Amino acid sequence: MEILKVDNLTKTYGNGDEKINAVDHISFSVEKGEFVAIVGASGSGKSTLLHLLGGVDRPTSGKVYMDGSDIYKLSDNNLSIFRRRQIGIIYQFYNLIPILNVKENIMLPCDLDGAKVSDKRLDEVLEILNLKNRSNHLPNELSGGQQQRVSIGRAIINNPAIVLADEPTGNLDSKASDEIVSLLKMSNKKFNQTIIMITHDVEIAKEADRIITIEDGKIIKDEKIA
Repeated sequence: MEILKVDNLTKTYGNGDEKINAVDHISFSVEKGEFVAIVGASGSGKSTLLHLLGGVDRPTSGKVYMDGSDIYKLSDNNLSIFRRRQIGIIYQFYNLIPILNVKENIMLPCDLDGAKVSDKRLDEVLEILNLKNRSNHLPNELSGGQQQRVSIGRAIINNPAIVLADEPTGNLDSKASDEIVSLLKMSNKKFNQTIIMITHDVEIAKEADRIITIEDGKIIKDEKIA
C-alpha cells in the first residue's frame, strides 16, 4: 500500500544565473512500512527534500501526496496540524525542550494537539527506548544517545503516517549510533512504522530496506537492499 507519492518535486532558489534547483524534478513513492534511506554528499539536496516531504517548506513546483492527499493544497494552518498529527521528525541535534522531562518531551506532540495517549502506549514506548528509569529526568541530565532516544519517542508516540529522520546519528559516537539505528529498525518492524532517513553514512543506510541516492538535486540511484 502506497503511503507517500512524490511527483516531479522541485525546489528552486535564486533567479537567472544565480538559479539553483536544490531539488530537481524528483519523483518516487514509498510503501507503508518501508524503511528508506536517502543518501548523498553535503549540498546534494537531501535535507531540502526531507523538509519538503515533511511540509516544513513548500516546493516551487510538483506535488507530495500522503495517503492520496496533496499536502500542499492545505492552508498553512491546516498544514501545521497535518505535520503535528501525521509526521514525526527526528533531528540531528534532538531539539528537546530543556524545561520538560523525558515523559513530557515525548508527549509534547499529543499535548499540543489535545490528543489522549494511553498510559500503556507511553509505557510501551519508554520500555522500547530503555528510558523508563529516566522518565522524570531533564534533557541536560541525559547522554546524547538518551536524548536522541527521547527524540525518537516524540516522533513515534502518536503513530504518525511517516517518521522523517534527519541525520539521526550525525551527533553521536559509533555505539550510540548503532543503538539509534537499531531502535529505528525496531519501530519499523514492531509498529510497521514507515521511516525515511537522511544520512551521509552509507553503512548506516544499508540497515534500511531501500537506498535512494541523490546528487545535484536529482535521484541517480534507487535500490532495494537484499
